[in-house]
Amino acid sequence: MNSNNRPYACLVAGLAVAILLSGDKVFAQDDAIDWDSLNQQQQHVLSPLEAKWDTLDAARQKRLATGAVRWSTMTDEARAAAKQRFKVWRGFSDEQRANIRQRLTVFQNLPVKERQRIRENFRRFRELPADRRQQLRKKFRNMTPEQRQRVRDRLRQHRQHHDRAPHHHRPPAGGG
Repeated sequence: MNSNNRPYACLVAGLAVAILLSGDKVFAQDDAIDWDSLNQQQQHVLSPLEAKWDTLDAARQKRLATGAVRWSTMTDEARAAAKQRFKVWRGFSDEQRANIRQRLTVFQNLPVKERQRIRENFRRFRELPADRRQQLRKKFRNMTPEQRQRVRDRLRQHRQHHDRAPHHHRPPAGGG
């Protein structure tokens, strides 16, 4: 499947998962972590990996140890959501995961203000009613690459105009 035809929502969901499961670039290559240096909670969470722990590279050990700490502090609801995201992630092809990782790298290299804008837009999208989000996804999926580019260009122009326009503050209602 061409990356231009992937639904935006799939990308965003993958992006969230990729942040949690990103590659070795996230952590510097340190010395391996000894199993006995993990605390009880980490060992409990990671117990399925104990037999092969010493064969894992140091960066993966560090990601897993950090993830185990995070997992131990999650609510049941947060754990269920994380399991669901991981299930979706595992359902992606290697090509899709590579594409998501690449887009994550692009995202992480954006200026802070641009990342904040993207997060805010995504937050607003998530707050839309489910049927409206589905309509927007369908509309986006049905666009040609040229139509999508025109939409992106219009949004970029609007954003640039908005960023350059002076921000006038209205006085509070009722005078004053």
